[in-house]
Amino acid sequence: MAFNKDEMIEQLKFEISMVEKGRYYPSVREPLKTPEIFRDTITCLNVGLSQKKYPCSACFLSEFVPRELKDSQGELCHKIPLNAKGDTVESLKAEDDPYRLREVVLGWLKTTVDRLEHETAGHS
Repeated sequence: MAFNKDEMIEQLKFEISMVEKGRYYPSVREPLKTPEIFRDTITCLNVGLSQKKYPCSACFLSEFVPRELKDSQGELCHKIPLNAKGDTVESLKAEDDPYRLREVVLGWLKTTVDRLEHETAGHS
């Protein structure tokens, strides 16, 4: 499925804003519940739903998931390689270091926005 790069850039910039504003830290109202990166914002087609209504493949973030993982279980956006080491949201969550998780995700978001902006500028 082809996604509009300009829309992707805007959504990724929104995610940058969410990370920078601390959106993915536990809230005062629910201190035991940590919001899921990508899943608990409007970037996710299934935000606010207790069960998935839309497949992850319908989300633009699926474009960044390696082909061999596109049919796997769980949140596809959590399987995106975020750096050269191959860290993913899934693997970083397992390390239980929320600060590192947010920093790596923020780095990936900014790098990806820069790359997509460069690609779209080249086609203008």
